[in-house]
Amino acid sequence: MREQRSGESSGENSGESPGERSGGGPGGGEGPVEGWFAGRLPDDWFTGPPDVVFDRDEIIVTGTLREPDAGAGADDGTRAAARSARIEGFREDTRQARIRIADEAEARFGRKVAWGARCGDRQEMFTTLSVPVMTRLRMADRQVLDTLVDAGVARSRSHALAWCVRLVHDHEGEWIAQLREALVQVQQVRDDGPKPA
Repeated sequence: MREQRSGESSGENSGESPGERSGGGPGGGEGPVEGWFAGRLPDDWFTGPPDVVFDRDEIIVTGTLREPDAGAGADDGTRAAARSARIEGFREDTRQARIRIADEAEARFGRKVAWGARCGDRQEMFTTLSVPVMTRLRMADRQVLDTLVDAGVARSRSHALAWCVRLVHDHEGEWIAQLREALVQVQQVRDDGPKPA
């Protein structure tokens, strides 16, 4: 079985129970998903607990690797090459185990799993999921997208829409983060509330 590359998925997307899917709330937060990966991943993979973030479609697991010893007199280029090699080595050496764990997680939580690793100031994502999102736009909004396409900023309306989302993320990141924190708190209140009989 091979590891899926960027834009592909790994394993089968199986069903899940409602309690498992909602664990942790949008974008992360402590809960069943984080706890499951903390218990399932080998202790010697990362220097600490991995970062586990997720939405309705995907779980992204990113861990920090130990810094390689590039030598006391190593320059920046040598250290960068050593970090890249450490990440690539982790990717190759753990491929089969990561695929197996991803299959288990997808069956349990009903989401695809993506992996990444960081070493020093370098971070690489091994797999990412690209999910189509459909929306209906009125003429004024369509004209914004068409202007981006006509100006060569985007290749298509869908590419222009993705560009707009990235623009909001880049320039309103703090506000988006506050919204995510608020959603986690709402989820916690729901979890602590009365349960249906």
